Amino acid sequence: MRWLLSILVIAVVCVSTATAGADETAPSMLANGRVDEAIATLHGQISTSPNDAQAHNLLCRAYFSLGQWDRGISDCEKAVALAPNNSQFHLWLGRIYGEKADTSSFVTAAGLARRVRSEFEIAVRLSPNNVDARSDLAEFYLEAPGIVGGGQGKAEAQANSLAAIDPATAHCVKARIAEKRGDFATAEREYHEAIAVGHSSASAWLNLGLFYKHRAQYDQMEQALQHVRPAPLDRPDALVDAAEILIHTQRKLAEATRLLQTYLTSSPQVEQAPAFKVHFLLGNAHEKLGHKQDAASEYKLALSLAREFRPAQQALQRVSR
Repeated sequence: MRWLLSILVIAVVCVSTATAGADETAPSMLANGRVDEAIATLHGQISTSPNDAQAHNLLCRAYFSLGQWDRGISDCEKAVALAPNNSQFHLWLGRIYGEKADTSSFVTAAGLARRVRSEFEIAVRLSPNNVDARSDLAEFYLEAPGIVGGGQGKAEAQANSLAAIDPATAHCVKARIAEKRGDFATAEREYHEAIAVGHSSASAWLNLGLFYKHRAQYDQMEQALQHVRPAPLDRPDALVDAAEILIHTQRKLAEATRLLQTYLTSSPQVEQAPAFKVHFLLGNAHEKLGHKQDAASEYKLALSLAREFRPAQQALQRVSR
């Protein structure tokens, strides 16, 4: 049931990337992709302060980055139980429920989907100006079937609320709604409106590129994505997301590596694009270019930061044969 939010959708479609945390070390480790160190640090904090809601939330997010939904859910639930009025904690709980649903049976997924909706709705109610929460809730309404609370009208209501908070994101959500309806001309126009009101930001060009990818209009996709690297960088992870799109479509792989290297060397690193995943993507690019030794080196770097990151484990085995 791939109608629920994936990591890529969360990272790319109409969301901001603010990362907050009271802890002075673990958030930095997560932002830098040092997930093994972050997990060890957070387990230490929780062992001495079991009611530290922020530590539980951060630990959930660390497991989220590794794709270990079952290990992360309990900590996200604990964070919400300890701090039920924290909008971000409800948002992350909804996100990890959504990822778990994508790997579950139909019956289990339906129950989890209702939890996703509930957590996102609570996040919005607690913090009406939380752009991430409204964006994720809109995406849920748009993609989920009506039986679990989805509906295009509900997504439109979120877009209207976003218009007063973040006009660029509102246009992006409206574009997604138009895409869902098959009105691709309106969708394209809305994405261009997002670029205009967003001052030609990297994320706005990224979203237009993703639209063209969905439409299999690869030349237009490349043209949009070529704006990402020189554009005002409102989201550092936009560089990584653009590279991932190029790698997955096997287009402009040299530009993909430049985007990733620019992120690693000249951009502030953020939790949404941890360094271990960036090295993994660099490995993907080298592998597709036929550079197996370089690919292996990147996969090893990824595993040095996140030894349990299974995609890198599998990729390293593949290129080492």
